[in-house]
Amino acid sequence: MTAPLSSRRWGGRADMGCCADRSTGGAGGGGEKPGHALPEAARAIADATPPERIRFAGGIGHTGTTSPAIPTDGEGLVRKVRLKPFAADASLVTNARFAAFVAATGYVTEAERFGWAPVFRLLLPDPESIPPSQSRTPWWVKCDGAWWAEPEGPGSHVGARADHPVVHVSWADARAFAAWAGGHLPSEAEWEHAARGGRSGDPRFPWGDREPDDTEFLPANIWQGQFPEINSCADGWLGTSPVGAFAPNEAGLYDMSGNVWEWTSEPFRIRSASRGAQARNELARAADQKVMKGGSFLCHVSYCYRYRIAARSGTSADSGTSNTGLRVFYND
Repeated sequence: MTAPLSSRRWGGRADMGCCADRSTGGAGGGGEKPGHALPEAARAIADATPPERIRFAGGIGHTGTTSPAIPTDGEGLVRKVRLKPFAADASLVTNARFAAFVAATGYVTEAERFGWAPVFRLLLPDPESIPPSQSRTPWWVKCDGAWWAEPEGPGSHVGARADHPVVHVSWADARAFAAWAGGHLPSEAEWEHAARGGRSGDPRFPWGDREPDDTEFLPANIWQGQFPEINSCADGWLGTSPVGAFAPNEAGLYDMSGNVWEWTSEPFRIRSASRGAQARNELARAADQKVMKGGSFLCHVSYCYRYRIAARSGTSADSGTSNTGLRVFYND
């Protein structure tokens, strides 16, 4: 299913079509490219001001849920974890903050070096301008020249999206930013504890157990309608939304469900000796998959029901898509 990083073959994931792995199936990639000069539109919005930090006391947390929706992901395996005190940014890393990082360090993202990134087709100015991939997820397109500062390719820019989450961020990119900010990517247990608002219970979502609908209850930036053809945008957004556009959880964290996926520090694995889990773990090791949490604007109960707290995605570390971002955690 998955090719090594050096081949950089393109296509969508077979097991989770609201995300895309750079290294799966499809057409050839090409050689690595040098980094870009920071575009003026990105330089103009650069702002290193960090958001509020939300602090959590140490104690016993857990991963998983007693009511799994996708057991094959390992989310039904409840594991207690002793947590040290930690803090988390109240909001996702924005384009403005990432621009400040790049301006200060000259950092070159993996998408820049590859020379392309996976873009959700409906975000393109002309969705039919790029032929569909021969994958099981043709709503993802291989967009030459797409990177965080030009998220839909040349001609696009983040000038009007200073307060939107940065996207097209790989695991290595996310780690580099977190280190620059004085923090780290969270463990899965830290992330879930923060998403639950520091509570010890088992709520399904950061706001509780009420299921979002497509018309009235819209607590997060996820899909409304028929994925992937029709998004009614009842919540106001086709793609990313400004961080903080939706109500925070009880602890004060925004976008713990939807908007963009958040990288964790951990490799993806299922803690089970079953044959299916071991096969999935071998695939994850071969593809260098890391755990992502939180879902994105492409998630919907009918297709990618992974905007729940216990839901998890295993995604190749070099993947940086239209719906992949990060949040910084800190030792406290």
